[in-house]
Amino acid sequence: MKRQMKSQMKPITQIVLACAVAALITGCQAFMNISDKSAQLASTAGLIDKDDADAISRSSQAVAKAAEDITPEQEYYIGRAVGANILSFYKVYTKDPALTAYLNKICLAIAVNSPVPEIYNGYRVAVLDSDEVNAFATSGGHIFVTRGLIATAKNEDALAAVIAHEIAHIQLHHSINAIDNSRLTEALLVVGTSAVAVASKDNKDLVKLTKLFDESVSEIVTTMVQKGYSQSQEFDADKTALKLLASAGYEPSSIVEMLESLKASNQKTGFGKTHPTPAKRISSVQKSVKDYTVQNTRSYREKRFKTVLK
Repeated sequence: MKRQMKSQMKPITQIVLACAVAALITGCQAFMNISDKSAQLASTAGLIDKDDADAISRSSQAVAKAAEDITPEQEYYIGRAVGANILSFYKVYTKDPALTAYLNKICLAIAVNSPVPEIYNGYRVAVLDSDEVNAFATSGGHIFVTRGLIATAKNEDALAAVIAHEIAHIQLHHSINAIDNSRLTEALLVVGTSAVAVASKDNKDLVKLTKLFDESVSEIVTTMVQKGYSQSQEFDADKTALKLLASAGYEPSSIVEMLESLKASNQKTGFGKTHPTPAKRISSVQKSVKDYTVQNTRSYREKRFKTVLK
């Protein structure tokens, strides 16, 4: 009888786990309920013992944790961790407070006219003391722009295009989506491996996997920032930036002008390493530029741009 139960336990465990994974599409709470009930029913039927049922329940909770919606507060604190990571590679430029204030005014003008004018603890821009041409945005609303990128801009609208692109990344939840997918992948690893832990009764493996799951977020964020977003995400951010610029009264085509400047600079690091080529981005965004028309008010911004970036 024991031999028969052992032979039945492994496939039954896999079936319960498969049902639990499928239940992810119904939502976090439904997933937990289905998985827990399935495990308890299998235990009651004598197909698995209580330890097996408990291990499956722990796995379901791990996946449920991954499937939870991330709150604005969590977005902020994850973003702050990403920001701290960025600042381990770059220093903040503090010699020109007027420049930082100027960029934050541009950011505010874009944000307040956007579909998401407020986020937890707000949007903010910092200048990085680097000649590299680059910019970053975290889910917490932190936007970092290097001195090198600022020097590439020929007018305020070009700077606004850079900031709008980064705000688009934030509002499209690109970094959070990447983290969430990785958390799900890690949780599914816990689920798949816990079946082995059940069979061997080796709970140390399960504890180790759970710990790795909890600690993986910071590593995922670091990898994401260093490698950059996917090409489709960059194209989406460019197209969203068009709408953000137009809503704030900036010239949407300025994003093409900025990309032309980046193309001319022929950067191999920074933007050149983590983004699609400027030529590809220009080709993608030009298809949508004609959809936006704003009154030409650039002349009002020329004086302050030249004053701040003298």
